[in-house]
Amino acid sequence: MSEILFGQSYYLRFDPKLWEAMQPYPPLGTLYAASLLRERGYAVALFDAMLAESEAEWQQALEREQPRFAVIYEDNFNYLSKMCLLRMRQAAFTMITMAKAHGCTVIVGGSDASDHAEAYHAAGADFVLIGEGDATLAELIDRLAGRTATRFEDILGLAWAGGQAARRPDIKDLDALPFPAWDLVDTSRYRQLWQAHHGFYSMNMVTTRGCPYHCNWCAKPIWGQRYNVRSPEHVAAELAWLKRTYAPDHIWFADDILGLKPGWLSRFADLVEQHDARVPFKCLSRADLLLRPGTIEGLARAGCQIVWLGAESGSQQVLNAMEKGTTVEQIYEVARRLRQAGVRVGFFLQFGYPGETRADIELTLKMVRDCQPDDIGMSVSYPLPGTPFYERVRGQIGTQRNWRDSDDLAMLYDGPYPTAFYRQLYVVLHKQFRSRKYRDELLALRHPRELTRQRLRQAAKLAFYTASLPLERWRLDRITRQPHRSLAPIAPKLDLEAAAMPSPQVE
Repeated sequence: MSEILFGQSYYLRFDPKLWEAMQPYPPLGTLYAASLLRERGYAVALFDAMLAESEAEWQQALEREQPRFAVIYEDNFNYLSKMCLLRMRQAAFTMITMAKAHGCTVIVGGSDASDHAEAYHAAGADFVLIGEGDATLAELIDRLAGRTATRFEDILGLAWAGGQAARRPDIKDLDALPFPAWDLVDTSRYRQLWQAHHGFYSMNMVTTRGCPYHCNWCAKPIWGQRYNVRSPEHVAAELAWLKRTYAPDHIWFADDILGLKPGWLSRFADLVEQHDARVPFKCLSRADLLLRPGTIEGLARAGCQIVWLGAESGSQQVLNAMEKGTTVEQIYEVARRLRQAGVRVGFFLQFGYPGETRADIELTLKMVRDCQPDDIGMSVSYPLPGTPFYERVRGQIGTQRNWRDSDDLAMLYDGPYPTAFYRQLYVVLHKQFRSRKYRDELLALRHPRELTRQRLRQAAKLAFYTASLPLERWRLDRITRQPHRSLAPIAPKLDLEAAAMPSPQVE
């Protein structure tokens, strides 16, 4: 039995595309909060929805732990939590109902709850943590447990039915936080799934909180425009501890941006080498940052296998409208330099921004062909509350305001083309990409003995994709010609030269 039962509502089982991909990671933000409360002397337990079959397992955890407090603390480092998928919101509401039926005080935190606190109160939540929830949660639990007599109005970042305190400043000294409570996780099950599907075991870490850039479609309900950084010494110490304790084969650094602070990556690489903490990893970054002297070299020395870039578009017009602050030329150049350094590159691509034309889309497809990234991910412009993009299109948003799951690809406003177009574009993009990838891998074979069963399957897929791609493009063209209402382009709001050299505040 535990005084506090932590959980989150992202169920991999409810997201068919990602369930098939099977790359599960525990809810890191939830583990941080659980570790902090345990450090304060509370008995805590974890319900990990990531690998659960349904909300029924939350019910079982409630019966087993008999907690006084049920804390549904979403993983703020999981971009899918930021997207507020409808199926996961429904799961959260179900979990709230179950916890209330057990007589628990229910506390909820995360992106969706921060944006829609009233909806969570209506579902039965007693308290909602607005923004970064760690310190707010600690103060609230102390108050509810009788350790303090602090008024709810004086607990910054707290909302309750009928009231809300002022927003809490973010935690700046991230090194003061304890390491995530990994001992609460069934790491053996994660290892088994990763090994079975991919042949290696991956764990997740973060070195920062937030992002200081101004992409006008990016929702930031937790940290806003702020960006706080752990010291490279603290991160290297955690990496060494994970390597000794759990022996992962791979790490995912889940930061929005890894290594923004000048000199951070070089120092981190030095410490990784000194403490024998090297574990292959993947991370996210920006094209302009990677062109800084020594950055790619630092990543390679530290063990980076692949960098995912928020490339978004091969059209400078679209990047300008997004206020992305990068150039197409930078994307091309950084892809080349990463390849030279032996680091792979992935492109996140976004289609459907207001004013994007078919010519802009073709420029993005051309960028993928030219740069030959090692992997790609596609999304459709997604209006979330609190963003300039949302304010621009809010009058065009229909009854569906969120995707149900990550494979939805629904156009939620009157974008350049209808939903059917983007779902078909997904097919064209991936067939084009996979055809090139399989062709290159097969051409690289040097001996018939290398023609394994996997390679034969790739050859069959290559033949199928090559033969079917013209038909898929014809279908895309046919949808393009269908009548559809769309918004006018958004004029860029910033000077490109200045945007290419951002000067964010880093704390």
